[in-house]
Amino acid sequence: MKPFSELTEQYLLELDLPTINTNKKITYINKECAFDIETTSTMYNDEKVAFSYIWMLGLGLGNDIFYGRTWKDLLTTLKLVQRVLGLHEERRLVIYVHNLGYEFQFMRKYFTWESVFAIDERKPIKALCSLGIEFRDSYILSGYSLENTAKNLTQFKVKKMVGDLDYSLIRTPKTPLTAVEMGYCENDIVVVLAYIKEQIMLSGCINRIPLTNTGRVRSYVRNNCYYDNTNHRKSSKGKYIRYRKIMNDLTLTPETYQQLKTCFMGGFTHSNPEHTNKVHRNVASIDLTSSYPSVMLAEKYPMSRPKELNVTSIDELKQYMNNYCIMFDVKLENVTNTLGYESYISESKCRNLSGAVVNNGRVFQAESLTMTITDVDFHIISKGYKWEKIAIKNVYGFMKNYLPKPIVESILNLYQDKTTLKGVEGKEVEYLLSKGMLNSVYGMCVTDVVKDNSVYESNEWGVETVDVVEKITEYNDSKNRFLYYAWGIWVTAYARRNLWTGILAMGSDYIYSDTDSIKTLNYEKHSKYVDWYNKNVHEKLLSMCDHYNLDPELLTPKTRDGIPKPMGVWEFEGNYDMFKTLGAKRYMVLEDGKYQLTVAGLSKKNGMDYIIESNDNDAEKIFNAFNDELYIPADKTGKMTHTYIDDEMKMAITDYLGNTEIVTSKSAIHLEACDFTL
Repeated sequence: MKPFSELTEQYLLELDLPTINTNKKITYINKECAFDIETTSTMYNDEKVAFSYIWMLGLGLGNDIFYGRTWKDLLTTLKLVQRVLGLHEERRLVIYVHNLGYEFQFMRKYFTWESVFAIDERKPIKALCSLGIEFRDSYILSGYSLENTAKNLTQFKVKKMVGDLDYSLIRTPKTPLTAVEMGYCENDIVVVLAYIKEQIMLSGCINRIPLTNTGRVRSYVRNNCYYDNTNHRKSSKGKYIRYRKIMNDLTLTPETYQQLKTCFMGGFTHSNPEHTNKVHRNVASIDLTSSYPSVMLAEKYPMSRPKELNVTSIDELKQYMNNYCIMFDVKLENVTNTLGYESYISESKCRNLSGAVVNNGRVFQAESLTMTITDVDFHIISKGYKWEKIAIKNVYGFMKNYLPKPIVESILNLYQDKTTLKGVEGKEVEYLLSKGMLNSVYGMCVTDVVKDNSVYESNEWGVETVDVVEKITEYNDSKNRFLYYAWGIWVTAYARRNLWTGILAMGSDYIYSDTDSIKTLNYEKHSKYVDWYNKNVHEKLLSMCDHYNLDPELLTPKTRDGIPKPMGVWEFEGNYDMFKTLGAKRYMVLEDGKYQLTVAGLSKKNGMDYIIESNDNDAEKIFNAFNDELYIPADKTGKMTHTYIDDEMKMAITDYLGNTEIVTSKSAIHLEACDFTL
């Protein structure tokens, strides 16, 4: 790395910095650039404080990386870049930051911001400053930590250095850094530069890189719905008009939108209370392949605007279910569980819940409860509960049919690429792209239609409340819309139903489930169910292909080794030597001599390492230590508590070498290791 003083006007003039114009009259410099800082968090006068002690800037992979120690140095450098490159609001340089929200909190008061786009308060993903520099977040684009982003590089191999910078040491802008520490700082920039260079190659130019991974799949599917994929132009007036007609029929009112939102539930995750907190041996694991994408192909969805139905009996409701996707409010009285080993109803989705017995967030029985559910949920609840009295109201039906053909074809294409390109030399980029996009297809369907805006103005974060009626009208009238919010509600409902066919089939052998997987005893006893399910889902997918006149071979692409990979089926993942769960998102396994820990909010590696070390690598002790009283000290968790500091602070800081320096921080984030307990 070179000091910022060596970044001269002549150096900038000699850089290869091509530009690209957009249809919005904005010119972008089409070059990968990256920025990063390193910070110290400590205590000063019994208060939490934090500040930056070095920044790094990269202007193109393979070029020199420059650094400075103060924000004044940075401003001097960026003003030079602005002047030489002629930057302004309509001629921009994009600089990527991995986790922009963190750096932004330290740098925000040093710049004048023209616009800040955030997905939530304190979570900016794009920020344009008055220097004509647009900071963007590479973390939300990749979806991976810097270490894993480095592992996923395909064209430019750069390894993320881990452990070379001891964050517990107090450093100031005057603290000398060793060659190893400087190498660590430089490496972080190189990883981001390599990643963005690959993204530019993939997208064609920097302005076509989406802000998020979901944005990428959104653009891909929208093009398939409206345009010719090869040139992003309308392939025919007829195609555009046909899809617009579909969207014009798929509208919502503020009331039906709110009911859909109340109706929405995610994946089902829970454990059998009879097997919880017990060590089991020879536990089988089965997984549904591409659960969400497969139900988007196999099942039928709301394909009309909601129609209020006058339903006077449960039998009448069931009749409507043959032709409609239905959502409704239901009140159950004296409801009791009929299974014993699992409960479907989520406590968090209940209103007016009284006299309830709840197991790890799931309602086992209750005197009374009210929920908003889909027809799919009703079928599952009917198989696991009985009640003395039921009342339904606000019943709305959507005519049901398969999702539009362009969306179906998009999912099939992505699944085909993900399967056939895995491990194929020279196709690493395409494989990773298709894998990421396939995983994001469902997510774009449940993007909230009405969401308050997080705004950053006058150096303050705030919330701009949106008008629901106005937002729904805008949604209904949008000429760019290609999705229907109601679809996402049924995607997860169908996926839960599929999972529950397994839970019901396994009976008392069932131990644990999480969205698309089941852990069970006596797997051989249940193999007939797996065969039945796999045959049934394949027949559903064939019916969809027949409906749209699609090649059935698309449902079972082959790997590079010629192995067929059917979509949506249960796959046997293997047997665990030992397995123990303490409840949802809390389990430990021993497989082939290796331990794995899954606990929400805890690093898998750090948590497991501590438990192993504390119990002499003895399997019995390790599994006994995994209990509800589990405690992991702060220095072993890898977890950090974030404290936002918004006030300017001036302090005399003594670094780890004993040198004292006056440090000013306008705003910051204090990080400290935190302990973990179950």
